[in-house]
Amino acid sequence: MSEVVEQYFELLIAHDFDRLADLLTDDIVRIGPFGDMKSPLVPYLEFLADLMPRLPGYAMDVHRVMYSDGVAVAEITETIEVDGTKIPTPEALVFDLAPDGRIRKIQIYIQRLDDDAPALAR
Repeated sequence: MSEVVEQYFELLIAHDFDRLADLLTDDIVRIGPFGDMKSPLVPYLEFLADLMPRLPGYAMDVHRVMYSDGVAVAEITETIEVDGTKIPTPEALVFDLAPDGRIRKIQIYIQRLDDDAPALAR
């Protein structure tokens, strides 16, 4: 069976927001890469339900997830298509876990890829 963060990503990709809710605390806090905050549970799920289906050509690659003492860190790449071009965004997400194992906080950090970056860095 997958760990809670792996389950979170699976359900997010599947747009299964009802089951996703079971993995989150009622007072979930999501802090986005620009300091934007979504909280508590219902507004966060509404945000996801509105956003995710509208992302063109969306894909997610989960590279690794590490757990330690009530915290999980995930390294992922999210990709969307803009004018037929795939745009990857490498990210790190930090998850604070409640004592019951559910997710209570998510902080998202993105890595900016400049146009001048070497191709291997993209």
